[in-house]
Amino acid sequence: MGHRHPYFLVHEGRAGASTVVDGESLINFSSYDYLGFNQHPDVHRAAVEAVGLYGVSPSASRLVAGERKIHTDLERALAEHYSQDASLSFVSGYGTNVSVIGALMGPKDLILFDSLAHNSIIAGAKLSGAKVRSFPHNDLDALDAALQRRRGLYQRVLIVAEGLYSMDGDVCDLPRLVDIKTRHRAMLMIDEAHSLGVLGRHGRGSFERFGVDPRSVDIWMGTLSKTLASCGGFVAASSTLIEFFKHNAGGFVFSVALAPAFAAAALAAHRLLLVSGERVERLRENAGLFSRLARSQGLDLGESLGEAVIPVIVGDSVRAVAVSSNLLGRGVNVQPIIYPAVRDGAARLRFFISSEHSREQIEVAVLCLAEELRRAGTEQGPVAQRGSR
Repeated sequence: MGHRHPYFLVHEGRAGASTVVDGESLINFSSYDYLGFNQHPDVHRAAVEAVGLYGVSPSASRLVAGERKIHTDLERALAEHYSQDASLSFVSGYGTNVSVIGALMGPKDLILFDSLAHNSIIAGAKLSGAKVRSFPHNDLDALDAALQRRRGLYQRVLIVAEGLYSMDGDVCDLPRLVDIKTRHRAMLMIDEAHSLGVLGRHGRGSFERFGVDPRSVDIWMGTLSKTLASCGGFVAASSTLIEFFKHNAGGFVFSVALAPAFAAAALAAHRLLLVSGERVERLRENAGLFSRLARSQGLDLGESLGEAVIPVIVGDSVRAVAVSSNLLGRGVNVQPIIYPAVRDGAARLRFFISSEHSREQIEVAVLCLAEELRRAGTEQGPVAQRGSR
């Protein structure tokens, strides 16, 4: 359609609040580095030291090649964070959900997940062989009613929701989910991929935001690649469940262990999180500023609560790509999310806010965004109509 391809841009260095593409410096809103730990010298130092001590690769799965202390140190910290007995790290965040859900549930069981749950949750549910049903996004009345009808038909039930939804920027109702799972004797799994470092006064996640005892959730899942500035995933749960996953979750049993440098970087980032209240507060202020400025320009932020993940709804996929391309030309990098990643007619530009964005960067980005959306609305109407059918 005459626009630059919006994906697979080649970044020439560290991508944080700003980045360099084709020699040009850009304000960057396409990084999950919510607290800027990817740029932090303590994280870099930990990764380098781990390479010196353990080498680059663990070479095989932990069942085959044995343990490394850096893995157990990281897992102990994550278990303590969520007040669980134990935790387990995986080489992939996506693979964590697929492996854990796929291993845990079976043909006599039922899995109920939020309709906007991540693809990895859906893939794991299908892999399990359990009966799989979604409930409308954040409609817990529908979830409760479904369990009233169906709970007696299945041996076990797993409810899966996300703490902070990465496409819409809203949150689950954790207290009510805990109540529902308790009354219906179900298990509850919460995906904290975008919650850790973002939600709660100190960035501890969903349980802190809602004042919920983290032990009331059966399985906490998270990724290491966002606030924790590394790569991989983890689950925190009872010692019984973690021991089960060590011997039955395919993504752990049959996959190489997390690279020692990744484990060390994640552990260093987690230690920083525990003492970085000022960064969490700065992130909250930046996200609030972006939201206020965008809404003052009449932009549609959908259901976003202004908690680091802020979608700007454009509607038509072609228009979303056009606006993203035009913003890139003005020094702002933000990715379009288009069908089928979101439903047809709900294309958006998805802004990830960082504690490291400056006020000026946010103000410039919102002004450019508003101008390009107005221009797209007047100049690209015929194209949008063709694309939206």
